[in-house]
Order: sequence, then C-alpha cells, then structure tokens
Amino acid sequence: MAVRPDKLTRPALPPLGREPQAVRERMEALEKLLERMVVIPGTNRSVGLDVLLDFIPGVGPTVAAGLGAYLAWEGRNLGMSKWQLSRMAGNIGVDWALGLIPFVGAVPDFFFRSNTRNLRMIKRHLDKHHPSTKTIDVRADEVR
Repeated sequence: MAVRPDKLTRPALPPLGREPQAVRERMEALEKLLERMVVIPGTNRSVGLDVLLDFIPGVGPTVAAGLGAYLAWEGRNLGMSKWQLSRMAGNIGVDWALGLIPFVGAVPDFFFRSNTRNLRMIKRHLDKHHPSTKTIDVRADEVR
C-alpha cells in the first residue's frame, strides 16, 4: 500500500458546517489567505491576497472588500450585535477606501489589517457565547 504524495502536501480544507467550531476554522483560514498568505523574504512581515489585490486599480480593493464582507456575514450568522457588525463594516470600509488609491493604497493596507481585526472580534464573540470552540493561540517562538 503506497502513500500518495499529494495526500501529504495538500492542506485540509476547513469544514463547511454551521456549527460554531466549523465557522471558527473557516474564518481563520480565510483571514490567513487574506492577510498572511506568504512571508516577505528577509522580514518577519507577511502579506496576503488583500494587499496583492490592491495592485489592481478599482476592481482589486472591491474584490478584497467582498471577501472581507464574508467575515462580517458569518459574524451576523453567529448572532453578533449590530454594534460589532457596524465596527466590522467600518474596518472593511476603511480598508476598501485606502485600497482605492492606485498602487500607493497597498502600503496602508499592509499595516491596517481589517480582516485580522474582524477575526479577533469574531473569536471574542465565539469565546464568550460558544466556549467549547475556544482555542489557545500559541506562536511557534513561544513553544520551547
């Protein structure tokens, strides 16, 4: 019985269910794609699809805002308050407006990570209202 190499290298897809744990994993995967997809060589900073899409004038920031809006939509489905959802919409709006500045808009987007902020709000909501989904976040440099 041989092991197929693609089974070893292919990352597992996040679950598609409606239960809070599945939503948490899906939102973490989307945030990683949008904000931390690759690390810039020689630095400790990572960029994601959100910054890369800003180099496509007009359309790119709008697509990135649409993907970010999916985070807010999932937050709405989890029962987050209108205040939290409006803060998430504000983060997405600021990110979108900064991204509309051709080419230069990628610089502020590199530092203002709206999707990371929104994911943090979703995690706080899940930790409070669905404690069984709570996870401990540990960075690799903290484990020794």
